[in-house]
Amino acid sequence: MRFLLLLLLTSPAFAAPKPIRLTSPDGQLVFTFRLTDTAPTYRIDFGKKPVVDESELSLTFAETGRFGANLTLEKPIFRDLDESYNLLIGKANPVCNHCREVTLPLTERAGNHRKINLIVRAYDDGLAFRYEFPEQPGWTSFTLTDEQTTFRLAGNPTLHTLFRPNFITSHEGIYDTLPLNAVKADTLLDVPTLAEWPQENLFVGITEAALVDYAGLYLTKRNGVLTSRLSPLPNTILPGNTPLGKSGVLVVSTLPHRSPWRVLLIGNRIGALIESNIITSLNEPSKITDTAWIRPGTTTFPWWNGNVTPDTSFAPGNNFDTQKYYIDFCADHHVAYHTVVEYGLHEWYVSDGTNFQPGPHTDAARAVPGLDMKQVCDYGKSRGVGVRIWVHSGALFGRVEAVFAQYEAWGLAGMMVDFMDRDDQEMIRWQEMVLQTAAKHHLHIQWHGIQKPTGLHRTYPNEFTREGVLNYENNKWNDLITPDHDLTIPFTRGLAGPTDYHLGGFRAALPGKFRAQYTRPLMLGTRCHQLAMYVVLENYLPMLADYPDAYRGQPGFDWLQKLPPTWNETRVPAADINHYITTARRSGTDWFVGTLTNHEARTVSIPLDFLPAGTFTADLYGDGPATGQDPNALVQETRTVSRGDVLTVTLAAGGGHVMRLRPTNKR
Repeated sequence: MRFLLLLLLTSPAFAAPKPIRLTSPDGQLVFTFRLTDTAPTYRIDFGKKPVVDESELSLTFAETGRFGANLTLEKPIFRDLDESYNLLIGKANPVCNHCREVTLPLTERAGNHRKINLIVRAYDDGLAFRYEFPEQPGWTSFTLTDEQTTFRLAGNPTLHTLFRPNFITSHEGIYDTLPLNAVKADTLLDVPTLAEWPQENLFVGITEAALVDYAGLYLTKRNGVLTSRLSPLPNTILPGNTPLGKSGVLVVSTLPHRSPWRVLLIGNRIGALIESNIITSLNEPSKITDTAWIRPGTTTFPWWNGNVTPDTSFAPGNNFDTQKYYIDFCADHHVAYHTVVEYGLHEWYVSDGTNFQPGPHTDAARAVPGLDMKQVCDYGKSRGVGVRIWVHSGALFGRVEAVFAQYEAWGLAGMMVDFMDRDDQEMIRWQEMVLQTAAKHHLHIQWHGIQKPTGLHRTYPNEFTREGVLNYENNKWNDLITPDHDLTIPFTRGLAGPTDYHLGGFRAALPGKFRAQYTRPLMLGTRCHQLAMYVVLENYLPMLADYPDAYRGQPGFDWLQKLPPTWNETRVPAADINHYITTARRSGTDWFVGTLTNHEARTVSIPLDFLPAGTFTADLYGDGPATGQDPNALVQETRTVSRGDVLTVTLAAGGGHVMRLRPTNKR
């Protein structure tokens, strides 16, 4: 008997396989996979320092229980990826996708003999993995009730995160900074969440990529370890009259299927995480073949300013004359789009709801009396300005094709879709359907009241931007959006991609003189702080949300009119989390550079080593001596610079600085 037991314990079927190692192309990042009898585990080292200690992976299904124990590992499949692809809109173009990949085929030893592949990619600036459910005999569909992806972060890093009370959320809130061991168990953390080891100069951003037909990712702390939580399906009934929301069902699918990528952006400087292109590289190439109609650019958004119009002969409202006033401003000042939203708190479309919530007879394909949308679109086209609209998502449910067909017939260019406030699998499917249908009708999409981006603007380049962040719309009713809050966003929510922030307020007020007001809102932070936000935040449909006369003749507006709609390269030459950041973005041969500070005045040294050889003309806009009394004051200068220079810029409290660098032989 003892001999039989010894034989069983040492037989190949029970022997743990050797660890599998995957390294990044530069060799600095090492992923180590081990298979134990209880669960697959992994660890990550970066620059010979532990980042993620041994962490378990498993999945639980309603039909067949937990997948994790008693697995065998078939032969790993390694490959190198070294390719280049183009982004129609993005922070870089072209993009180099260079990584090493391993596919780890995992099969249950007994029972259902289910097979799931773990696919891992190691980049120089991070690591990603996903679960793949291949087609296989005896397993045709699944109901996922838990995904136990764990991140046992080494030591006790500082976290920068957004806590959420539940899964019904617009993802708008104030970010917290606290040590991992101070996070309460079972609280919900949004992603991206940033982990920082200040003494090690080490940074890790946790998020996801390619969220398609799956539930959105959150984190929680269980037994001291960050663990995945997925947004549950609501109000759907399973056989046996079991509501999904109550049973904890997360994903329902047939095979084959794939999870989104679980992404760890990793670097020795925080700027490397912001510069990374991993998230778009993990998405599929564009599914839109005809892209000539896709045109990113700036847009008005009159709701923010209170639909201000001048004292003229026309009556303001949901009518042609009000739209013409804004369209003329766009045409005269290189603004690509005008957005028709509402007037007097009533939507531009027929609605019997209250507070913008659709009623039973709401019709988003029919304008209110007195507003001829085709007339507005035709006028915009005559002046070279695209016309777009705001619409509540609830006004589209069940009617997307019919409504979008009408929008195309009118000649609309695109829209903001608002108030999803969910990211369960059902809602994620709906969002992809909206993008697909919008592309069919040549419409771009701007999302509000939605989760973070996951790189889908590579697959559907008609997705221009997403909100999912507490932003300047709040200046209409509170004072939460401070320069300090602004400085948290590039290092947290901004890591995921395009961030819509209601930019463009041109009435900066000193802290003691700020007050919330619904019409003509004020801003905390200087005029130059506001200008720099356009560069620091990635966004392909930035707003000029103030009213036309707020911009005409104002210092700094000329600089905004020169901003390109998309970028070829992004660099972060200087940054200190929550204190200051300098972001440089290139379009063609020109560079646009924005620097922000929090509530503290400071000087920031900006090395220009991102420039190529040669001399450049630098047009500089900065806070000046008068900014302490008038935060809208700025100083302008022009100088000649080159690659070896280091510019030192002086920022007022809540201040900013911007520049445009162009080759000296270019006008």
